[in-house]
Amino acid sequence: MSRVRNNKFMGNQKELTPDQVAQLFTVLEARFNQYKSRHENLNWEKVRVKLEDNRSKLWSLNEMEKTGGEPDVIGFDQISGEYIFIDCSPESPKGRRSACYDHEALDSRKEFKPENNAIDMAQSMGIELLNEVKYRELQQLGVFDTKTSSWISTPPEIRVLGGALFCDRRYNTVFTYHNGAESYYTARGFRGALRV
Repeated sequence: MSRVRNNKFMGNQKELTPDQVAQLFTVLEARFNQYKSRHENLNWEKVRVKLEDNRSKLWSLNEMEKTGGEPDVIGFDQISGEYIFIDCSPESPKGRRSACYDHEALDSRKEFKPENNAIDMAQSMGIELLNEVKYRELQQLGVFDTKTSSWISTPPEIRVLGGALFCDRRYNTVFTYHNGAESYYTARGFRGALRV
């Protein structure tokens, strides 16, 4: 049984209809063309072929899109042959905010529990939270989280002590902070990555 509390992140099937696929491709291609600086040496047609060959990943991309992540290609891994998609919404994705860090943190709250947690939500969507390195790399491609913040993957040695990490951008500088993992805020969500 899944530990995810909110069913809106769990579809009965993880497959898109042909219409949904066509709509997703239209959105992704338009974003790809609009933000060429994020992927200067990449070709949309090659990305599209890769996506068509990996239909299961389309469902995850659609979940990223539905929750406000505005996923875009930010790189290509020459070793694995995978394209890397990351949530590139200007602010932390709206559909993923007000979540504590993980299931353990959610269970630890005796009252005023949030509906969900970032780790389980990401897992149910088939994506991974950005770590600090990836978050800082994303910030090299644009300006993100100037009014919001995003949970990031937290090292076990911090998490075991009850903490969790998040990042944002203020004063044209990227900051990494800590909070109790059980905390949640209306202005904090999380950003994810997907390899295709």
